[in-house]
Amino acid sequence: MHGLFITFEGIEGSGKSTQIKKLAKFLRQKGYHTVLTREPGDGEIGAKLRELLLSVSSSLDPLTELFLLAADRTRHVIEIIEPALSEGSIVISDRYADSSVAYQGYGRGLDLDFVNVVNQTAMNNCIPALTIVMDINPEISLKRSCLRLQQQSMFEAEGRFEKEDIFFHQRVRSGYLSIAKSDPERCRVFDASGTPEDIFSSIAETVMKVVQNRMKVNIP
Repeated sequence: MHGLFITFEGIEGSGKSTQIKKLAKFLRQKGYHTVLTREPGDGEIGAKLRELLLSVSSSLDPLTELFLLAADRTRHVIEIIEPALSEGSIVISDRYADSSVAYQGYGRGLDLDFVNVVNQTAMNNCIPALTIVMDINPEISLKRSCLRLQQQSMFEAEGRFEKEDIFFHQRVRSGYLSIAKSDPERCRVFDASGTPEDIFSSIAETVMKVVQNRMKVNIP
């Protein structure tokens, strides 16, 4: 049996992490072996790249940023995602290739065709069956994200993108919506401004339809 690859996307503070944890618990209770992962930063090498990419002390130009993320993605696919899928697991990743299009393409202004070429090479044809896009007003999401990082004393460690101005995050949000519009079969957009419970109810319904269709397994 081949597994199923699901990705979550969205701007900072959109609630991805909360929904990913809820979905993993839900799927495991249904009997599906589920692997959680993230970009950047899963594994030893990924952790070092995450520190470099997200630290407020890092000064990276957009092209270097894109290539570092692509390097992390290549390793991520080869070492974590593909092995788990080959074992029949459901893999849920907090961010993936769409993040590069939204952040480095729409947000930083790199050529979208070039970003897509880099992505295609890094992904090695490992394309998600479902991408959940958490959509929310950037002004609301940034307040959430900055508060969370400050409460965890992690703002200096991982607050680099939160320090960008509101216009950057508006461009990223527009990028995600454009991606979803261009690939409606793979992408589903969810309003992330509601309660976590209501949002999850909609996500779970969508995910189960895809899981049962793609994995050809019906577990009540």
